[in-house]
Amino acid sequence: MLLDAAAVVAACGPAAAVEAVTAALTAGLDPAADPPRQAVPLHTGQLLLMPSEAGRYAGVKVATVAPGNPGRGLPRVQASYLLFDADTLGLVAVLDGTALTSLRTPAVSVAAVASRLRAGVGPASVAVLGAGPQAHGHVATLAAVLAAHRPRRPLGEVTHLVRDPARVPPIHGATVVALDDPRAGDVLRAADVVVCATSARSPLFDAGLVAAGAVVIAVGSHEPDARELPGALLARSTVVVEDVATALREAGDVCLAVDEGAVRAADLVPMRDAVTGRVTPAPDRPLVFKSVGMAWQDLVVAEAVLRAHLIGR
Repeated sequence: MLLDAAAVVAACGPAAAVEAVTAALTAGLDPAADPPRQAVPLHTGQLLLMPSEAGRYAGVKVATVAPGNPGRGLPRVQASYLLFDADTLGLVAVLDGTALTSLRTPAVSVAAVASRLRAGVGPASVAVLGAGPQAHGHVATLAAVLAAHRPRRPLGEVTHLVRDPARVPPIHGATVVALDDPRAGDVLRAADVVVCATSARSPLFDAGLVAAGAVVIAVGSHEPDARELPGALLARSTVVVEDVATALREAGDVCLAVDEGAVRAADLVPMRDAVTGRVTPAPDRPLVFKSVGMAWQDLVVAEAVLRAHLIGR
């Protein structure tokens, strides 16, 4: 069965993807069981192999990262996903991996911070650093999940902070502000949620600009020497990661903060503990979720896509 990008999007919406991630972790899935991502350097980027097995299925995402592609009008990340039956290891489906990644990454982020989002009142204002697919995907997923909560919490003002607004097409329902504009600081101070979805390799803003009860999501890098967040922010925050060992190996925001003494490895909170309520982040500190992307996430959401597609046929 071949599921192209349109079929992936039609089968599983953002809220359903968040539910799939949450249900898998609540049912006992252990992110630490994933084998490490395999990164193969290429002349123009990287080839990534991300295998995982859980329940009825096994799967592998084959992804490429081409930093020069945005300048060509092409996606920076492209992928295909192979889904296998866990018993027979027969191929069940091939999914558009780029669409799958665009769906699962914000679903994981929002699942990790959902308890803090539910605890808030009034419209949730969002500052988004970046204006690419993941930036838009996080806004859509936040809006879908906030609307699904009872009582509903509306999405408030959305502002994209970018290096060059002239290069960003108009975004419906959002404001675009230059990152070096004096207004950017006010946007960050007022934000209930800050999403960092960029290719930056050094901190994007000052740690003091983030409010005490804010949620900060960083998904831009999976390399130990690249970061979007300053170590001082992690020092004053509860830091949630998908898996501690993976974060210490791949998450530059975490690795560099640990090296600087801003945060200890022992203080990192596994996402599973936050989702299941085993750990409740302090409400008077920022809640930082740092994601590098893991193979179990693709598998869980791919299964949800396949199941919904079969039901809808």
